[in-house]
Amino acid sequence: MKDDLAKLVDWIDAGGLSRRGFLGRVSAFGLAAALGSAMLPGQARAEEPKKGGVLKIGLGGGESTDALDPGLADGPVAFNVNRQWGDTLVNVTPEKVLEFRLAESAEAGEGSTVWTFKIRKGVKFHDGSEMTVEDVVATFKRHSDENAKSGAFGIMQGISDIKADGENVVFTLSTGNADLPYLLADYHLIVQPKGGAENPNAGIGTGPYKVKTAEPGVRYVFEKNADDWDTSRGHYDSVEFLVINDATARTAALQSGQVHMVNRVDPKVAKLLSRAPGVKVRTASGPGHYVFIMHCDKPPFDNKDLRLALKYAINRQELVDKILDGYGSVGNDIPINKSYPLFDETLPQREFDLAKAAEHYKASGHDGSPIELIVADGAFPGAVDAAALFQATATQAGIPLVIKRVPDDGYWSDVWNVKPFCASYWGGRPVQDQMYSTAYLSTADWNDTKFKNKEFDDLILSARAETDETKRKEIYAKVARILWEEGGVICPMFNDFIDGVSETVAGWVDDPNLELMNGFASAKTWFA
Repeated sequence: MKDDLAKLVDWIDAGGLSRRGFLGRVSAFGLAAALGSAMLPGQARAEEPKKGGVLKIGLGGGESTDALDPGLADGPVAFNVNRQWGDTLVNVTPEKVLEFRLAESAEAGEGSTVWTFKIRKGVKFHDGSEMTVEDVVATFKRHSDENAKSGAFGIMQGISDIKADGENVVFTLSTGNADLPYLLADYHLIVQPKGGAENPNAGIGTGPYKVKTAEPGVRYVFEKNADDWDTSRGHYDSVEFLVINDATARTAALQSGQVHMVNRVDPKVAKLLSRAPGVKVRTASGPGHYVFIMHCDKPPFDNKDLRLALKYAINRQELVDKILDGYGSVGNDIPINKSYPLFDETLPQREFDLAKAAEHYKASGHDGSPIELIVADGAFPGAVDAAALFQATATQAGIPLVIKRVPDDGYWSDVWNVKPFCASYWGGRPVQDQMYSTAYLSTADWNDTKFKNKEFDDLILSARAETDETKRKEIYAKVARILWEEGGVICPMFNDFIDGVSETVAGWVDDPNLELMNGFASAKTWFA
């Protein structure tokens, strides 16, 4: 066993381990993938972290309706807040390698229909109680409950049973899924005492910092968790979040030293900011994307020709050039790009075509009444300007697109996933199944286009069970084609994550998974 583990570690260190290779090697060596974070590539530090100090972070994307319930985290601030106090069973590293956290190992059986996760012992919640296997089971059962309105509900639909077995949690799936460990890295699936059933907003977890002050839409303060099970993280005495939704004010706060980090640097000022003294601009390309979403079940968007008219009426390259200033790439009306394993590079790029837009608009039989697109500055950086460019080109095709601008506060609770046509963003997910299951399965609570297609759903389920990569890629190609032709998502661009960081901060690692080092910037950095 020890020799086999050493071989596996050597393979990882050599950089030869892919997502599927990881699972293959687990099977080949007959061991449960008990790999600690110290064994993973990219984890070595050039210097020993220094302890102490108060880290201040300026965040855009917050509102007064934000909750501490991890299942409801639907914006950048809520996501980053929950990273401070909570842990998941596993994480995905910047190199897309699985890292075990509250689980020490995972083992697949019966064609990947049964997964056994060994739960770490000796971990304490912030209230002093010890985390148990039962807490883990209760956590996943809560996110499986439709009434919980969890962003991970779509992921949980593939799991038919969750139970405790000694020091293990056993997941039984309706169909085999070799990607399950990656799905359980979803940031909503934070383990809480009794699963959070009694008080999901308590903010009590096992993370590096404890919640001291929570003023949604304004300010959050966290203090070091002295009983943290992971002594390699949480180097600051305390962390403070200031919600600064205005991009200009956020950038100014970084330059003046009021904060040490900011998220969502406006692409149009990123190059200028990079030349400012004492500041570094960090970028990472990955699965994040900016979108305009139509509800496929509500008029006039229940008409396929109208949806296609709008898709052909948007100039994707213009948005990448003018909104992203090159910090990103052109999208193709699906949420998947080349950063994903098994990406289908043969799907034709939908081009800007006013003639086709006009043709489909005429075929839709629309009565010519205004088509309202709701946007807010906080929907994504440059959202209002992007909507204006979209309106201009749609008008050229004879489409009566009108823009309704609304305040940031309340946007994610009152507009997104509620109104039939609005701007939004997705940070992406590590694997295709997770992205599709979270946002496009008919049963997903966060299906923000209300897209429901039985063939699409069946293909997602069959892809989970398929172990042959060639066949699985073929299935995902069919999935992408259906969404490209039938779906309600207009995806003009994939964005780089652009963060601003003070030169006083050390230990930064660019992470393509999500902004601010996938939310772990405060846990993994320190003052130089």
